[in-house]
Amino acid sequence: MSAIAHWFRERLPISQKQIFDVLDEPVPNHLRRWWFCLGGTPAYLFVVQIFTGILLAFYYQPGATTAYDSVNYITNEAAYGWYFRSVHKWAATGMIAAVVLHQMRVYFTGAYRKPREINWMIGMCLLMATLLTGFTGYSLVFEQLSYWGATVAANICDTVPVVGHFAKQMLLAGETYNNQTLPRFYILHAAVLPATIILLLIVHVAILRVQGVTEFRFEDEPPGPARHFPFFPDHMCTELIIGLLLMILLSALATILPATMGPRADPLITPEVIKPEWFFYVTFRWLKLFSGTVAVLSTGLIIFVMFVWPFIDAAIRKHTRFAEASVWIGILGASLIIGLTVWEAAVEH
Repeated sequence: MSAIAHWFRERLPISQKQIFDVLDEPVPNHLRRWWFCLGGTPAYLFVVQIFTGILLAFYYQPGATTAYDSVNYITNEAAYGWYFRSVHKWAATGMIAAVVLHQMRVYFTGAYRKPREINWMIGMCLLMATLLTGFTGYSLVFEQLSYWGATVAANICDTVPVVGHFAKQMLLAGETYNNQTLPRFYILHAAVLPATIILLLIVHVAILRVQGVTEFRFEDEPPGPARHFPFFPDHMCTELIIGLLLMILLSALATILPATMGPRADPLITPEVIKPEWFFYVTFRWLKLFSGTVAVLSTGLIIFVMFVWPFIDAAIRKHTRFAEASVWIGILGASLIIGLTVWEAAVEH
């Protein structure tokens, strides 16, 4: 063993001290509380998504005539296929929820303010990419609701001025849902969007390491210099414990509430009620409240405001007396999102 170790040291002259210097970054004391380090939760769930997604890809066949049967085979015949598909589904739900909660935590604690505006916008890009990954994954099953949900989404894109029709063609690989649509969704879901998320995560973490984590102090902390604890092993062990608990939760949900199969997609029969996945309920309800173009443009405006909010907040704080206006705006926005989501969920399927 010593000869093998010596062989590696000659070719990779990296000492144990250098490794610990990289890992042993001081972590602010407030990150001992799980809800303040939510960024690690979606990262862990993303790894689960990649692992289970690779296993599902061995059997999935992206085609209008093969997709539904291949998913049915995974769910009902392949060994443990039902379990891995269910874990994949619940991990997707958890990842989206964790990213949303992480963005909310950053927003309400003001951790997006100078000099962290760029990282906030990268976080917004991660949120958008995560939502698109969920949408494309939902569409791959080729059930009635997923087929018509994708069709409705494409028609909504078509109402966007200037670029809408092009976006619809890019999404559907044509003017309407066709034999090339599912393979395109599959490439987006399994390759393009995961690679995008990985690149964004690398940049996000790199900027975080350069700038450091925004530090907070709690009322129960003693006065004096801010306290820190080592990343390794303290914070790493905490993340591993959270990962273990998440795996237990995912396994329980996959067993108690496994993924099922809905009716096969039929382009000739339009369902009475078309519903997207829960994370698009708020958008779907918003689109129902206003006419097509107005709803789409207002949605785009809201997303744009969310991207540039650090600069809007800085202007509010500089030119008005409402230094914490962002908190009340955030409460109003969160209430609206929850209200519209519950409203859409309450509509009969």
